[in-house]
Amino acid sequence: MPLIAGSQTQSQMQSQTLVQPHGVLQGYDPGSWFCEMLRPGHPSHPGLSLLLSRLAAMPIDSLRRRAADAERDLLERGITFTVYSDATAIDRILPFDLIPRVLTPPEWHQIETGVVQRVRALNMFLHDIYHDRKILADKVIPAELVLGNSGYCQAMVGFDVPFRTYVHVCGTDIVRDNAGRFMVLEDNARTPSGVAYVVENRHMTARVLSDLMTGLSVRSVDEYGLRLHNAMAEIAPAAVSDPQVVLLSPGIFNSAYFEHVFLAREMGVPLVEGRDLTVEDGKVWMRTTAGLAPVHTIYRRIGDDFLDPDAFNPDSMLGVRGLIEAWRRGTVAIANAVGTGVADDKAVYAYMPRIIRYYLSEEPILPNVDTRICAEPDALAYTLDHLQELVVKPVAESGGYGLLIGPHASQAELADFRARLKANPGNYISQPTLALSVSPTLTEHGVRPRHIDLRPFAVTGKDTWVLPGGLTRVALREGSLVVNSSQGGGSKDTWVLA
Repeated sequence: MPLIAGSQTQSQMQSQTLVQPHGVLQGYDPGSWFCEMLRPGHPSHPGLSLLLSRLAAMPIDSLRRRAADAERDLLERGITFTVYSDATAIDRILPFDLIPRVLTPPEWHQIETGVVQRVRALNMFLHDIYHDRKILADKVIPAELVLGNSGYCQAMVGFDVPFRTYVHVCGTDIVRDNAGRFMVLEDNARTPSGVAYVVENRHMTARVLSDLMTGLSVRSVDEYGLRLHNAMAEIAPAAVSDPQVVLLSPGIFNSAYFEHVFLAREMGVPLVEGRDLTVEDGKVWMRTTAGLAPVHTIYRRIGDDFLDPDAFNPDSMLGVRGLIEAWRRGTVAIANAVGTGVADDKAVYAYMPRIIRYYLSEEPILPNVDTRICAEPDALAYTLDHLQELVVKPVAESGGYGLLIGPHASQAELADFRARLKANPGNYISQPTLALSVSPTLTEHGVRPRHIDLRPFAVTGKDTWVLPGGLTRVALREGSLVVNSSQGGGSKDTWVLA
């Protein structure tokens, strides 16, 4: 992630240092970072001012006791994720920091409208590249970058999906720089995870910090399950009046299995694995104790390659044989659509501002972080010359794996990455180091600034709805710039003030 420090204006620094909090925030010093709680240079909001006053009145020991209660609650309720690379611990609770991240109405309006705009453009892009390919003919984006992309699916060419919606659930990763500007870091258009923690974080806050929320008008996050179910019902075959929706999971050992259980419960639908489904007479059926029952929409949390051994990986034990053919016949709907991976490829991401202008004739509401595609000779040369200043990412990785943060890398790491870039430049992008905003976070040494990002979740059927808030991820280790849970990050409740 492009993180690292920048500098603030003198007025910004004065705005922060003039705040003299006590209680929980006593001694809190964000330094030169933009603080989401103190918001230097931004208009005050009465709700945020009230929260600050309540934190100033709360003893730090009280916050620690509540944090311990929350941790026990998370463990007892099985709110976990799986770390495959850890040989000693498979299931872990996602660390939860009690001090919320707060967004004011104008801030949320920009994020919400920006995410809706981006999802519209992504769906138009996907329809185009699987049909007329006008954007490729007009050379807005290189054809080889799309057609040769590992996420591009030939089976989708010429296939129409309901409402031309391919990305039904999108998680847009957003960061904020030292000027307080929101920017998109990446799009997650395949099977984005994390929304269960958004809802559970809110429930946890309501249990252990209800006194902080009293009298504050914070927008609810409890609609997500209903909104998701409605979108899944909307894309079901048109002739079905009461569609059966299921959530297809790879099973208990998946890192997001807790979320699969949570979402199935929130939607009120069966949680199934591939072995629970079968295709007969071109239709999908679910095995039940009463016999076979029809299935009309599948919200899948399985990657493209494993969905159907007839169409993709023949060795897959996770999918359903014949599923893609049933989908193409129109007897079942699948969300997210197959082939959406090309839309969240990190190289394609660099072209998103152009994609938005091309399809919508609008300027991006949420700008991209400046990105260089190392497959291009000039971009590769610049990246190699400035490697110690940049963040370099492999285009196909996620979860914070395989990236280089130049300013924090050793000479040996720089040399190793330089060799990788030269050997396979098309596998990498580079981005400048940015100042990632911070938020007050409880640590063993008291409340300290820690870097955060935001992943709002958009649900699209006929129209797009954005869950108010999203998953705020926090880098818990001092000096860490990677917020991913698999890399030691945690999360916060995200309050959108009404």
